[in-house]
Amino acid sequence: MKEIGESLKEARISSGVTLKEASEDLSIKEAILENIESGSMGCFKDIYELKEYILNYAKYLGLDGNKLMDEFNEYLFEYTSKIPLKEIEKKVEEQNKENKEEKVVSPYTKPMKKYPSKYYIILYTVLILFAIFVVVWSVIQISSADTSVTTVAKI
Repeated sequence: MKEIGESLKEARISSGVTLKEASEDLSIKEAILENIESGSMGCFKDIYELKEYILNYAKYLGLDGNKLMDEFNEYLFEYTSKIPLKEIEKKVEEQNKENKEEKVVSPYTKPMKKYPSKYYIILYTVLILFAIFVVVWSVIQISSADTSVTTVAKI
């Protein structure tokens, strides 16, 4: 990455452009261009954004942007191939956990709750017991009403 930054810096100096002029012409902050020229890749969170900055900066300075992108991609490959597989798997798991938590839901729809099957078994059992209770209670009320009517009729 330092070689890419140095080639960009040399091209800028040889063309007589100051860092401030390049920053104004490209609408890129001066600090970003300084970090690119110094090879400080750690200052950038987004690699794609960094690639875009390098490509635009190279074109502005009249350099072959595709050649610099190839060099940058080789650098990235070498850098990322040295990362242990366990660290990559750990990072992927963390991202998956974050993605599961961040679901986009319309404010006009209610999210569906998933209940375990035990919940449904208990619910149906309670409903059946309630129905049996209502039927038994109704039969008792009807039979007690019949006995009261017959006793009133005998009097």
